[in-house]
Amino acid sequence: MSLTAGLAIYLVFWWLTLFLVLPFGISRVDPDDLLPGEDPGAPAKPRLMKKFAITTALSLVFFAIFYFVQDSGWISFRE
Repeated sequence: MSLTAGLAIYLVFWWLTLFLVLPFGISRVDPDDLLPGEDPGAPAKPRLMKKFAITTALSLVFFAIFYFVQDSGWISFRE
């Protein structure tokens, strides 16, 4: 696998994993604390940096599993 292909596949894993991780730990803002014009469905504390770190770690694990399976020849994407 070339470096470019590896980076592209890792990026796909990263985005898919981000969409898996985003909903975890979300709580809504208390309606009494809302200011005019604020969305009541917005998360109170999204903790995006923590979620980006978790996403990066999980996608690295998923990519390592993919790379091992692809490199070992169990599954061939060439045929």
